[in-house]
Amino acid sequence: MFTSIATPTIARIPEDLFEAISLLKKELNAIILAHYYQDPDIQDIADYIGDSLGLSHKAAETNAETIVFAGVHFMAETAKILNPNKLVLLPDLDAGCSLADSCPADAFAAFKAKHPDHLVVSYINCTAEIKAMSDIICTSSNAVDLVNQISNDQPIIFAPDRNLGRYVMEQTGRDMLLWDGSCIVHETFSEKKIVQLKVRHPEAEVIAHPECEPSVLRHADHIGSTTALLKYAQASNKQAFIVATEPGIIHQMQKSAPEKEFIPAPPVQNCACNECPHMRLNTLEKLYLAMRNQTPEITLPPEIQVAALRPIQRMLQMSA
Repeated sequence: MFTSIATPTIARIPEDLFEAISLLKKELNAIILAHYYQDPDIQDIADYIGDSLGLSHKAAETNAETIVFAGVHFMAETAKILNPNKLVLLPDLDAGCSLADSCPADAFAAFKAKHPDHLVVSYINCTAEIKAMSDIICTSSNAVDLVNQISNDQPIIFAPDRNLGRYVMEQTGRDMLLWDGSCIVHETFSEKKIVQLKVRHPEAEVIAHPECEPSVLRHADHIGSTTALLKYAQASNKQAFIVATEPGIIHQMQKSAPEKEFIPAPPVQNCACNECPHMRLNTLEKLYLAMRNQTPEITLPPEIQVAALRPIQRMLQMSA
């Protein structure tokens, strides 16, 4: 559940947004958390930039009174679940997630009811309602490790991303029941165009997120979460990389290894479909307005918060 009120016009926004946001951060005792897929300006002003696992840890441990989450709403929900008594702001409430939307709570509840003996492992890219129905939450960073910790005789439902689920099955040898969800960004990469890029750049390695389709992953030299891809590119002795994930991560790759070349993997269509339209709804201007007006605020029903907290805490304990 989200609440907001009308925001002032853009004309009232100060010229130096970086300074204005820094001042508001002190006034609110706020921390700005940003995902790697945010615009470079937001990444540059954030106190912490990371993937879902890193952001969850940071949200759990912060002493700030206000959390400004530059990401999508399931991420801000997670921060609120971990900090029920703090103000959690999301710059744009329409910053949703196609993967989370692919797993409606009512449909998943019916699916789960058909398999009462199954333990539910849900990817963090899901709504608070799905988290509340889960036993363990995972991220792309720790999914393989968490599933490996579950007894082999325990049947598992994995939701909502079928591509990450397939990847985890391959890595663990476990047979899991997969919910049929997917991310519009990671499904859009063209295998044909990646092969063409490899021909034009034979020196480049392909690095890919496990949410990508199997046809793309089979060409990858390294598969991992956004943080894992960043660390791999930093450590590798290669000088060029074809990056099959949302291209926002390339900003951090270029900052950490400016001498290297990072080539965004192209989508099937001649479009910007490899950019997450939801992540890109957040802007520096909206982030300033959210902090100045202390809205849009993330709120959740108390019973959902309590139920969703347990599987998140279990993830944090198992991945410590």
